[in-house]
Amino acid sequence: MLTALSVPPWGFWILGLAGLALLAWRLQSLPNPASRLAAGLCFGIGQFSLTLFWMTEFHAIGFVAVVVSEAAFFAVAFLALPGVQGPHWLRLVAFPAAMLLAEAARGAVPFGGLPMGGVALGQAVGPLAAVARLGGSLLLVAVAAAIGVAAVLAGRRQLRPAAVLVVLLVGLLVVAGAAPAGTVRGTIDVAVVQGGGPRGFRAVDSDADAVYERHLAVSDRLEPPVDLVLWPENAIDVEAIEGSREAADLGGLARRLDATVVAGVTQDAGRAGFRNDAVAWAPDGTIVDVYTKAHRVPFGEYVPARAFFERLADLSVLPRDAVAGEGPGVLDTPVGRLGVAISFEVFFSERALAAVRSGGEVLLVPTNASSYTTSQVPTQEMAAAQLQAWSTGRWVVASAPTGYGGIVDHRGRVLQRTTLGRPETLVGGVDLRRGSTPYVSVGDPPFVVVSLLVLAGAWLMARSGRRTIPPMAPRPTSGAARPGSEGS
Repeated sequence: MLTALSVPPWGFWILGLAGLALLAWRLQSLPNPASRLAAGLCFGIGQFSLTLFWMTEFHAIGFVAVVVSEAAFFAVAFLALPGVQGPHWLRLVAFPAAMLLAEAARGAVPFGGLPMGGVALGQAVGPLAAVARLGGSLLLVAVAAAIGVAAVLAGRRQLRPAAVLVVLLVGLLVVAGAAPAGTVRGTIDVAVVQGGGPRGFRAVDSDADAVYERHLAVSDRLEPPVDLVLWPENAIDVEAIEGSREAADLGGLARRLDATVVAGVTQDAGRAGFRNDAVAWAPDGTIVDVYTKAHRVPFGEYVPARAFFERLADLSVLPRDAVAGEGPGVLDTPVGRLGVAISFEVFFSERALAAVRSGGEVLLVPTNASSYTTSQVPTQEMAAAQLQAWSTGRWVVASAPTGYGGIVDHRGRVLQRTTLGRPETLVGGVDLRRGSTPYVSVGDPPFVVVSLLVLAGAWLMARSGRRTIPPMAPRPTSGAARPGSEGS
């Protein structure tokens, strides 16, 4: 559970490294697959029973099922670790590879993955975060695990390999700090709008009109000069935004401020569906672009295999399914090409990568964490935003109905952040940036492939080592002298 305490809202990043060191130490002494599988389950259950505890507000049985299923990824990954017969260098490189693969898998399946509560979030404010510029969250996990391995080696007085590993990791951090992160095209003044209000209410129980009016009232406080105004996800809930009163109001706000306005809009998509959109208004008050959220929240915005799950649970709180958008999250506006990751999408590197590769000069994160009573989800979203800033070399601007909204620079520093529940605005300068980080250029596949090869090689070499172990000498018979006993 030490590693879990590194994840926000606790955020003790150094405990994450200590927890991984203890895990590496324990795995080094487990000779058989069953014991390593059990260690993976124990680690995962300890991690996610804390970091995903917010799920208990919605469904206790579902929480238990998710925790166990997420833990299973680590159990399976640790099965591939070599046993004690393998040489030390195999065990040294295999543990970080297993951690990387476990996080990669849980970020992809089932139902599109669930990266929340993971190890990388616990390092978002630590000194290792810069590594994300080279390899995103996955490389960050592997580096944190490698530090744990170095600690184990030092504790066993294997100082030479520990020193070599530390030197390599320090070198990697130096390279990450000096790696290209794009260039500044210009700076714009951005206003983040937070309407405030009560927290802990599900969407079906909240008053959509009241939410909208609170954000409109807060926006009335804004004064020029402002180049971009960001409203949160679900701030507007209408049958269709085109021709609506809300569209006229937001158009009027854009004209008054002579600014581009981006707002989260929920609108109907047929009889049984809805769309979760980010809609952009130009300074002349017209709608110029729309992005529809592509990575939906399973059991939050849609129910996979609805016919099956409605036999197991009451799905009345989610009567309709969100329709998934397509393509990268970008909005073409007069202020520039804006990257967008709506809410849950901020946890997925591929969404941020798609936006930046398509020319996004800043990353907007309209989100909605008002359903949660604690700060656990909002703080994890902010940590994810920090990692995306490091990974992409872009500033990140977030807005939520009840928090957290914030402005994060391209080095992952939170420059401004709202207070949970309060009506509030933030106004600050934000750089528009162009160019790529190394991670934007290569993405996750190279690190996944290398980790697979490392684990496969470690497994094969460990098996080969076991086959070449000479047979044990027969136990001496009673009364016979033991070898080497003379003179003792």
